[in-house]
Amino acid sequence: MTDSIVNTLGAGSGININALVNDLVTASFQARNSTLNRQNQTLSAQISAAGTLRSDINSFVEGLKTLATGGTVSAQATSSNTNIVRATAISGARLSGVSTQLEVRQLAQAQATASAPVADRTAAIGTGTLTLQLGTATTADGAITGFTAGTSAAVDITIDSSNSSLEGIAAAINAADAGVTATIISDSAGARLALKGATGEAQAFTLTATEDVGAEGLAALNVGVGSTVGTAAQDAIVAVDGTALKRSTNSISDLVDGVRLDLVAASVGTTVSLTSSTPTDTLRQVVNDYVSAFNNLQANLRAQTNAVDGPLRGDAAARSFGAALGRLNLTQLSTTTETGAPRTLADVGVSTNRDGTISVRTERLDAALRDFPEAVEALAGEAGLALPAPDPEAARRAEQRNTLLDWITAAQAFYEAALRRAYGKEARAYLERRGLKPDEWKRFGVGYAPDQRTALKDELVAKGAKPAELVEAGLLIQPDDGGS
Repeated sequence: MTDSIVNTLGAGSGININALVNDLVTASFQARNSTLNRQNQTLSAQISAAGTLRSDINSFVEGLKTLATGGTVSAQATSSNTNIVRATAISGARLSGVSTQLEVRQLAQAQATASAPVADRTAAIGTGTLTLQLGTATTADGAITGFTAGTSAAVDITIDSSNSSLEGIAAAINAADAGVTATIISDSAGARLALKGATGEAQAFTLTATEDVGAEGLAALNVGVGSTVGTAAQDAIVAVDGTALKRSTNSISDLVDGVRLDLVAASVGTTVSLTSSTPTDTLRQVVNDYVSAFNNLQANLRAQTNAVDGPLRGDAAARSFGAALGRLNLTQLSTTTETGAPRTLADVGVSTNRDGTISVRTERLDAALRDFPEAVEALAGEAGLALPAPDPEAARRAEQRNTLLDWITAAQAFYEAALRRAYGKEARAYLERRGLKPDEWKRFGVGYAPDQRTALKDELVAKGAKPAELVEAGLLIQPDDGGS
């Protein structure tokens, strides 16, 4: 065995053994590695191209969605007097022919009270229980004249030595989360406990103290009939086309369909006109932006599927998407029943050129915006594309490529390990006599093939390899008789 190796390597001939061993190891797998590397490069290019195309499609679709659903191309609500009421189209709402007269007769407000001042906000006031009850109240001359408890249960708030100061009581009321907020306000007279409820006439409140004997003082914070209020709880009153309606807040989304009203000031007798308008200038820009995005996507798709050197030239999903993209402008996107109203992008002046790009016929777009602005708005909201499904065959090939490279790496590791086993003793001795040290064996990837015919196969199959995969990787040769 040793003589054979010596004769093969030309002992005493002055040959550069290090270089020769390195060349032999490299050459043993070079052809197969080259093939797999080419496959790797091809698949990498395909995966990169598919990723680029998918990113382009996502950008195209998301851009359209943002324009269509973000309110940019939707009809807007308009108030004739924003000092009294502001109007905003609710996201996703389709406003059509809004024409409403509004009169803001009263703003919603919350009950607000303040206690008598105390000199030290951290000093104990008293202990016991504070009971908070929501309901409706009547007021006159800035004072509560009557109170009716609501349907919600009263909330008891325990005040003991740990929270009996003004600061502690405010914190305890806020922690109860009972619909009333407590703060401390101060001036030269001292600190006061300020209480405020939510807006709406049903959000008035009372605060009643039950004092511990010997630790009285909480009753000074009582709020009830006879107490002074800074503001009284009341609903907003808005007349819609002459009909007075109440709401508990000043931000109202259920008076006019698709419109949020924000009440700014009450002005009895002043009528505010609420209308809707279609943003034709924005829609015109949207159509032109769509054409630009479409043409960019079309150019990228053509480059990726070019019949000569396109990475996706054989990809069925990419070709199918290209065909669907070409039909998009003639696809019916709107279900409007209005006679003459546009139903496709072509109907609003988006025309397809001979080279597959698209352009805008300005006169046709202007006519559509003039005669059917709401239909053009609907088209902008409906435009969208489906993403091509991932190519399972490309994924399978990529997985197979990685598997074959894994088995080649495992085979190299097997031969290197064999050199260090008992049956590699003579080979190791020879390499050492030729001046190759163990660290150089590792650096050059030097290994040893044992005499057992099926040793490599048995080793890799035990690790999960399939014989067909080892043949495909060039590690085994399939016998002519089909055996293993």
